[in-house]
Amino acid sequence: MPVVDRVDRVERVQPRPEVALTSKRLGEFEADRETADLLTADRLLDPHQVVRSEPEGAWQHFVYSVSGHRINLGDSKRARARKALDRRIAAPLDGGARFVPVLSRKGGVGKTTVTTLLGMALADARDDRVIAVDANPDRGTLAERISRESGKTVRDLVRIRGDVVGFNDLSNIVARDETRLDVVASDTDPRVSEAFNDSDYRDVASLAAHYYSVVLTDTGTGIVHSVMGATLNLSDQLVIVAGLSVDEARLASETLTWLETNGYSDKVRSAVVVLNNARPGQPLVQLDELDAHFRSRVRAVVRMPYDPHIAAGSAIVFRDLQPATRLAARELAATVIEGLRSYAPAA
Repeated sequence: MPVVDRVDRVERVQPRPEVALTSKRLGEFEADRETADLLTADRLLDPHQVVRSEPEGAWQHFVYSVSGHRINLGDSKRARARKALDRRIAAPLDGGARFVPVLSRKGGVGKTTVTTLLGMALADARDDRVIAVDANPDRGTLAERISRESGKTVRDLVRIRGDVVGFNDLSNIVARDETRLDVVASDTDPRVSEAFNDSDYRDVASLAAHYYSVVLTDTGTGIVHSVMGATLNLSDQLVIVAGLSVDEARLASETLTWLETNGYSDKVRSAVVVLNNARPGQPLVQLDELDAHFRSRVRAVVRMPYDPHIAAGSAIVFRDLQPATRLAARELAATVIEGLRSYAPAA
């Protein structure tokens, strides 16, 4: 090809336009733009092509069986409610670990019991890991509420914190319940456990945050103790336990006031109060009045019924609890998860 022709051909080639690289924030996309979480199985799968699972419920299962699996009425109302509650508890949490301390300024109202029940309900329904830390600067009893103690304590965890390189290192310290709840016990010697301070708690919390999605903390009753300060500062949501007597309820309400006046008013508004019935028989207080009072101050109130299995003071076996107790614990777990999903993690 002559040189002139090649020059003419080059001159006829149009210059390429500049490529402009732009980006948009999520809020700048069109209002009708759909996100990936809207592509659910219920929306996409053809119901006529999908084989429905065997229904739960006596009547539903009977019809399914005698019809040769041709008639599927779906789950019973009770089964649907249970599965819906499972989904609420198992809802995913974005970001890092979430910290949920369980507080009470009065001993004997069931704070450790509520921590245990909440942890078991969470661990039983969720796919990720849940741990409960006994941060009582005096002798805590959280580990005694599960059936498989490890013999190790928070003091052992603080001691090896620099050597932990994987979950197996932690698993030698924690005790695991059959629901898959992991527990770190407090020191059984009060003279030693009193030395457990805010720095130690932060070390334990830092380790837990690497390997767990939800970290529960069974706190002591001393609200001005240094461990309590670290616990509150790391918290993403608070659970306050109130007993069913006038003085116990008043002390729980005063705890909310103390938190509000000490810089935690936002956490009070998002908190959950548990009205825990730790004694047999009909409570002397009017539960509806207590419920209304605390609902005026916090996000939610959950009632925990009396259960003789818990009152015995021995290890709690979640499957052996009365149905009403398990349901209340699961409702508490769902309420906590909904709160964690609604509020941003602590900085």
